[in-house]
Amino acid sequence: MSQKGGSAHGGSWKVAYADFMTAMMALFMVLWITAQDKDILLETSKYFKQPFNALTGRPVGVLPGKDGSGQGDEKNREKASAANLAFLNAMASELNRMLNVNDVSQESPVDVEVTSDGLKVTLYDHSKHPLFDNNSANITPWGKFALQSLAWIIERNGLRVVIDGHAAAGTVMPNKEYGLWDLTADRANMARRLLERYAVSPDKIERVSGYADTRPLPNAPANSQSNQRLTVSLLLN
Repeated sequence: MSQKGGSAHGGSWKVAYADFMTAMMALFMVLWITAQDKDILLETSKYFKQPFNALTGRPVGVLPGKDGSGQGDEKNREKASAANLAFLNAMASELNRMLNVNDVSQESPVDVEVTSDGLKVTLYDHSKHPLFDNNSANITPWGKFALQSLAWIIERNGLRVVIDGHAAAGTVMPNKEYGLWDLTADRANMARRLLERYAVSPDKIERVSGYADTRPLPNAPANSQSNQRLTVSLLLN
């Protein structure tokens, strides 16, 4: 059947042009990488083999001197810190993407903070996105999804883990024999069990604690719903 208004292949040049631009970009990257020194080449090679582990194996640019000391220690520490910061920011972005976190308001169910030694991930037990069933350690589907995403990040990067459970002041428990200390400890332990179920090695778990209502957020009232939370610290080795 004939085509009105021109050839059926009139747009094929766009595909060819896109392929050409992709090839040119790849060529540019190869030329840039091969122009770097040996250590950067080594780190780049590690990155493409294991993107997240590459930057944590050892600091980039720290070369031992003849007497065993570092050459330009201060400058090398700055490079290592910058590399770790870039790595942590990339990991935080990846976690936010996995959890589909776009809302940065106070009602956001997740807060990911870059710290000096890793990431501090706070999972809020909000009414819109509850982590657990009310006054229990029974985890919700959202909670399972969030911890499964965390487990992928932890296992992929060989991170160490600290889990802390927190509650809001004034939370009324139906059973006087089961208080906030029990609840927060059981919730933290439930998170640990799920992380291990999702392939996190038990030896990566450093501490599991329940703090009841003794550690409210610094900028929130003690009885704020935001204090109903689980904090999972992901630590670099």
